[in-house]
Amino acid sequence: MSKPRVLLADDHTLVLEGFRKLLEDRCEIVGVAEDGRTLLRKAYELKPDIVTLDISMPELNGVDAARKLKKILPDTKLIFVTMHADQAYVNEAFKAGASGYLLKRSAGTELLQAVQSVMDGQCYVTPLVAKGLVESAITRKMPAALTDKPLTGRQREVLQLVAEGKTVKEIASALTLSPKTVEFHKSQIMTLLDLHTTAELTKYALVHGLLTSE
Repeated sequence: MSKPRVLLADDHTLVLEGFRKLLEDRCEIVGVAEDGRTLLRKAYELKPDIVTLDISMPELNGVDAARKLKKILPDTKLIFVTMHADQAYVNEAFKAGASGYLLKRSAGTELLQAVQSVMDGQCYVTPLVAKGLVESAITRKMPAALTDKPLTGRQREVLQLVAEGKTVKEIASALTLSPKTVEFHKSQIMTLLDLHTTAELTKYALVHGLLTSE
């Protein structure tokens, strides 16, 4: 049986190297990506069986990247490996198409277990967050969403790039939009969220998992 082809995504080089060492005996590591947009490009080119990714990544966060990935590669399995243990993040990840969810403080062997599980057509959730999911199911209480306002996918992309300090021209280039359209989206976001400065947008993006804290 051939080894599963895995694309690794994280914005920390040491994390990527750690994942590679954990998986290289049982998997074929086809590439790495350090931001969400590079992840999309490489996934489209390499068509891996599995992608590991983080919630917080530059350029495009992991949840929005996952949504796009599942549209272009519906059969690719997505395993989130992140620091975010809150049930809202777990919920959003699975809504975006995740097959696995681990924490960066999970045991290294869990990543191997997750890979095996998703390749067998199952889901894998680290025991560190599974209890919360079970409790939510029992009480029929769904975790809160990451954002409490209905931003569109495009608005979330613009918000993240604004919060990362990109200029309107840079955002327009990254998203293949006109600067005028970017300004329109930014204005709509500020109106919808009742925020008035770029600093407030940045804080909102950080609190809601669209931006890394580093």
